[in-house]
Amino acid sequence: MAKPASSLLFSGSEWNFSTLSRAYDAIEEIALGEMGLDVYPNQIEIISSEQMLDAYSSIGMPLMYQHWSFGKRFVFESQLYRKGRRGLAYELVINSNPCITYLMEENTMPMQALVTAHASFGHNHFFKNNYLFRQWTDAGAILGYMDFAKKYIARCEERHGTHAVEEILDSAHALMDQGVFHYRRPPRLSSEKVTERARERLEYEEQTYSDLWRTLPTAAGSNGIEEAEREALERKKVLNLPEENLLYFLEKHSLILEPWQREILRIVRVIAQYFYPQSQTKVMNEGCATFVHYTIINRLFDQGRMSEGAMLELLASHANVVFQPGFDDPRYSGINPYALGFAMMQDIERISTKPTAEDRDWFPDIAGNGDWMGTLIDAWENHRDESFILQYLSPALMRKLRLFHLSDRATDRFLEVASIHNERGYANVRAALARAYDPGANRPDIQVIDVDLLGDRQLRLRHTIKSGMLLEEANRNATLTHIRRLWGYEVSLAGVDATSGATLYEHSVP
Repeated sequence: MAKPASSLLFSGSEWNFSTLSRAYDAIEEIALGEMGLDVYPNQIEIISSEQMLDAYSSIGMPLMYQHWSFGKRFVFESQLYRKGRRGLAYELVINSNPCITYLMEENTMPMQALVTAHASFGHNHFFKNNYLFRQWTDAGAILGYMDFAKKYIARCEERHGTHAVEEILDSAHALMDQGVFHYRRPPRLSSEKVTERARERLEYEEQTYSDLWRTLPTAAGSNGIEEAEREALERKKVLNLPEENLLYFLEKHSLILEPWQREILRIVRVIAQYFYPQSQTKVMNEGCATFVHYTIINRLFDQGRMSEGAMLELLASHANVVFQPGFDDPRYSGINPYALGFAMMQDIERISTKPTAEDRDWFPDIAGNGDWMGTLIDAWENHRDESFILQYLSPALMRKLRLFHLSDRATDRFLEVASIHNERGYANVRAALARAYDPGANRPDIQVIDVDLLGDRQLRLRHTIKSGMLLEEANRNATLTHIRRLWGYEVSLAGVDATSGATLYEHSVP
């Protein structure tokens, strides 16, 4: 039965700000009143395709300093878009307070409603409530900090020259992935005093040094070795080694950087830390936003506020978003995070309301509890991708998605199907898929392990090699060159096997 025109939020594809406001109010009523979402205040802005491309090039931030790599990215994305080889996102959302959502002015009105529900309420709720974002980001301060960063780097370019600033930014950007704290909050107390004491001692050694001292014999027996070991332990304790955050260590302890260069390293490090939770919650974040928009637009249709024509357009767009090509499809490039996240959240709703005997066996705490929205809100708040998959991926969904586990050992001539759809296989498939989303298992583990600020000043790094996965040689050497530029003295990297402890390679940049 056709819906009465008077109850519809909009008709046709054209939109204006009055229509956007009316749709926003209706979406907000369902999101907050019926679904119980908790969001930051929303700020919605309409932008052109050119502005969306500009936002792409500056890593999605509304305020960003200048760097040649952003211009290069803009030209690349612009050419693909104008040739029709790549589309643009319908929206862009910023994890800030207020939460900023950019809507494309080229969108139709149904799409404006969908992306408002998706970004302004789905992503917004996730940003505000997920434990990783609460722990590692400050949504209320990020825009002010980015404004400071943009102005500060512009002043540095005026004072020290564009080339000098770009050199520091190039090296800092190369180390962004190794410039975050993964397992603890950033230390509140800086080590500037420790570095200053080291500089003072170094100056004293240089002033009082006499070449005659090197002619004295070294201590006999093991005393000299023990003394060296004690000194190494002491300096590691003072410098808080080993240290996983390379940018932080270089910012605090490099003997050659000027204050303005240290501040630039800090800016890049803060930005890297801001994006750290997003890399661990791609499936959950997109799944949450997709589930929210799907629930809201269906509810609007049930209320008679969305026409059948608009609903067909939105369902077609939704189907494209959650489409998952098969592994033998030419379009396959891995598991679509939208598809996996949305399917898991729909499955949680099913388990909570219409569980099977299998569901009750696998999920006794949530099966049949009737509170599917409360279960989802709890999951959105307390998990990242790896733990979410490990806890909530059901055998029913594994069968639906046709998931299986391949064993690919370097010593074998053939791939082996290691896990199939049986009791043990379900557990193995779920664990294997969860490991694929564990950043600790997939990123290179590189740490500063030692440096003698009063000796040769060589910076010693260690790469703990897991599963025999070595670093690509050309990229490794180029990155070490960037570290050498920031450190100022010799830098060495040793690859140590995580299982045997054997050193597989050593490379240094003198």
